[in-house]
Amino acid sequence: MADEPERRSIHSDGGPITRERILETALEIVDRDGIDGLSMRRLGKALDRDPMTLYRHAPNKAALLDGLAERVLDELEVDTGDGDWATQLREVARGFRRLALAHPQVVPLLVTRPLSTPLGLRPLGTLRPLEDILTLLTRAGFTDADALHVYRALFGFLYGHVLNELQELVERPDESDDLLRLGLHRLPIGEFPLLRGLAPVLASYDGAAELERGVDILLAGLTATLKRRDGSPPE
Repeated sequence: MADEPERRSIHSDGGPITRERILETALEIVDRDGIDGLSMRRLGKALDRDPMTLYRHAPNKAALLDGLAERVLDELEVDTGDGDWATQLREVARGFRRLALAHPQVVPLLVTRPLSTPLGLRPLGTLRPLEDILTLLTRAGFTDADALHVYRALFGFLYGHVLNELQELVERPDESDDLLRLGLHRLPIGEFPLLRGLAPVLASYDGAAELERGVDILLAGLTATLKRRDGSPPE
C-alpha cells in the first residue's frame, strides 16, 4: 500500500531553513502523529527540503527530540522576581499542565528523556525552569539545597499528574454506572472494597481541580517544614 501523502507544513514557504523553523515543523508532526511519526525524511517533506540539508541544524533524531523538549519548555514562564514564591509556583504548575494538554505527544520527552541524561549533558533549554525556580526561591530566602528540594517535589508531582491525566482511560464511556464505566466491577469486592467504593470519585476526575488540590497539599507541607536562611519559616 502506498504511503500516505505527507502534509505540507505551514512553514514550508520556501524561506531559509533555521533551527526554529525546523523545530516548529517537527512539533506539528509530533502533535499530529506522535514521536514515532517523526523522521528526518518526513520533516524534509513537510519543509519541502532535502532531508540532508536539515542535518546542519539537527545532526540526528536524538538532537531533534532534545530540541523539541527545549522548544516546548521555552513556553513555561517563571517570574523570578515575584516576591510571592508560593503563588508563582502555583502559576508554574498551571503553566506546565497547559503545555502538557496542548502537546500531549511531547510529554514523554519532557518527563522521561531528561532523566536519562546527566544534568550537565542535558540541552540548556531544558534546564531553564530549574535555574529559574532556584533563583525564585533563593531570592525568597530559601537555602540553595532547600530550593532544589522544592523544585524536585514540585516537578515530581507535576510529572505524575500530567501522565495520570493524559492516560486516564474509561473502559465503557456510555455506561451510566461508574463501576461499569471504569471496569472496576472486575475487581473482587472482598480484596478491593476501598478502590471499588471510589468509583464515583474516579469517574468524575477533574484534572484542573486535582492539580490545585495537589499544589495546595505540596505548598502547605513546604511552608510547614522548610526554613529560610535566617531560620524563619518562608513567607
